[in-house]
Amino acid sequence: MVALVTVVLLIFIGKVVIDHPFSILPRFGEVKYPAGDIRGIDVSHYQEDIDWQRLTSAQLNGVPVRFVFIKATEGSDMLDSYFNRNFAQAHKQGIICGAYHFFSTKSSAKAQARWFCREVWLDDIDLPPVLDIEQTGGLATPELRSQVLQWLNHVESHYGVTPILYTSYSFKKRYLNTPEFDRYPYWIAHYYVDKLKYTGKWHFWQHSDRGEVDGIDHDVDVNVFNGNYEDLLNMTIGRQKKDD
Repeated sequence: MVALVTVVLLIFIGKVVIDHPFSILPRFGEVKYPAGDIRGIDVSHYQEDIDWQRLTSAQLNGVPVRFVFIKATEGSDMLDSYFNRNFAQAHKQGIICGAYHFFSTKSSAKAQARWFCREVWLDDIDLPPVLDIEQTGGLATPELRSQVLQWLNHVESHYGVTPILYTSYSFKKRYLNTPEFDRYPYWIAHYYVDKLKYTGKWHFWQHSDRGEVDGIDHDVDVNVFNGNYEDLLNMTIGRQKKDD
């Protein structure tokens, strides 16, 4: 009986880790900064009021904050309450920024894509739109992949640039590891490791959710870009369209 309970518990824990890889990560120790000089953050209403002027002179591990991803929408009808002010202030301070959508399985991918496109205006100086996918919501893997691709295709058609795909290391390996997802720039979430084990191509690495930075009173996600500053600029919408 004990052995059976143990097996059931391990199966349950394994499913939680895969379906909710961002919610049970350990929180311990100091933030470790991997190699790289181009660093940035991502924010939402959880960070509340941000002093963007202070943020422009802030540093992460000795280098400036070069980019910021800002939560815009979730599902088919939710707009982050701080999105418009955050995006406007980031622009005003000259920080390279992008907007992301938190994917929900409670509404159709097309409805969510239309909602994002309606609420988010992106300029040539901005990074491509981002799809944040973290949970299966009980969808079978083929249906999940289909829904994700529907969102990505609709948004790419609207903005004229390939969206960025954000998810965890384990989630991508389990659900989004088929060839059709290889064309999307990958923003990988993988915390509390010194080096990525992921062997594929990646562009951004969210390596901790416990960063501290001047101008923000709460913990913040911190990221490193896989390239130099010119490479980051080349990812902006205007430069990508120019190269096409």
